Amino acid sequence: MNIKKGDKVIVIAGADKGKTGTVQRVYPKLNKVVVEGVNVHKKHKKPTQSTPEGSIVDVYVPFDASNVALIDPKTKKATRVHMGEVKGKKVRIAKSGEVLD
Repeated sequence: MNIKKGDKVIVIAGADKGKTGTVQRVYPKLNKVVVEGVNVHKKHKKPTQSTPEGSIVDVYVPFDASNVALIDPKTKKATRVHMGEVKGKKVRIAKSGEVLD
């Protein structure tokens, strides 16, 4: 998985196609990501003693990492990434040549 927390991504498939946001959380074993402002669901909370009126809460639901693509910092469009080496350190490089790490 080439996506890390804090990356700027664009959704390339699904109901939220075309939306952009930053990655808030990554689940590498499940191959899922949580993106800010994307795939938001409503959750109804039951009344409790601390909140007697109950509430409706927005929940960010993780979705498959294959449905997002990194945004190239140079062209501001979706890009693929390959691994390269800069000064002896492995880094992610966009197809335009920009270093992402």
